[in-house]
Amino acid sequence: MAYFQEIDRSRWTSHRANLSGTPSSPTEVTIHYILCHPPSNITSKGTILLIHGYPETSYQFRHVITPLADAGYTVVAPDYRGAGESSHPRNGYEKVQMATDLHEVIQTDLGIKDKIHVVGHDIGGMVAHAYAAQFPKDTASVAWGECPLPGTDAYNNAVKEGITGGLWHFVFHWQTDLPEALTAGREYIYIKSFYDRLCYNASAFSPADVEHYASKFAQPGGMRAGFDVYRAFHQDAEDNLRMLKAGKCKVPSMSLMGEKSFLVTIANQQNEQMYETTSSARIPGSGHWCAEENPAGFVEAVLKWTKKNS
Repeated sequence: MAYFQEIDRSRWTSHRANLSGTPSSPTEVTIHYILCHPPSNITSKGTILLIHGYPETSYQFRHVITPLADAGYTVVAPDYRGAGESSHPRNGYEKVQMATDLHEVIQTDLGIKDKIHVVGHDIGGMVAHAYAAQFPKDTASVAWGECPLPGTDAYNNAVKEGITGGLWHFVFHWQTDLPEALTAGREYIYIKSFYDRLCYNASAFSPADVEHYASKFAQPGGMRAGFDVYRAFHQDAEDNLRMLKAGKCKVPSMSLMGEKSFLVTIANQQNEQMYETTSSARIPGSGHWCAEENPAGFVEAVLKWTKKNS
């Protein structure tokens, strides 16, 4: 498979799940998701849930949705709460809540009761961990990475060392109201900076791709919701440590990262801290944005992992 192929959306369908409120997030939330089934002549192998990161949407997986479905999987690619075409509520950005949203999409809206494979990138990696840790009986495997996980030793060290480096935006996003004020009307400039800093294969992103992401975050409440995802990190750390007290998660877990990413080392460290059974895969020719910089490598790694854990 070549790095980039023409995107086949012929089997994609777009859906909206209306989720009821919870005590921690009382407002009803709408989650938009893309659904792609395997071809009719292929035996189903299960379900893969793809969870995007920041500053992205389900569009992040545009190159890999159909190839994964062609291999026999039902692929679900949501915009998590606060992103893309999903609702932008004022609360509920703790990763345990965001994972609960997606669990409800899978279990209730789609009626999928079998164990699923969960794949998360960046912020989506944090949500993927929260999914596996909260719902291990519903999770066949988890592949996640490109994110320092709040509460882990790797996260604490990375934040201390990364304030002047690749993670400076963590502290910026934590500030109240200031990020919203400084990025208003400059969404494209700010979002483009993430690709300029963290991308290894620059040919992966066209100006139109970056504009797509910028336009989604320029929606009313879009930038605030993106920042609120980071503002929840302190609570996320408490939640992750609380869940760890019950023991390491028993769901098979793979660190999935770009070969050229600066987050390679911490991905394995935090995986081993949180999970009993661990593995790792590095996507060649890729920096932070694995599914976009090398879609073929991403698909190969994910399919090898899901086959092993089916």
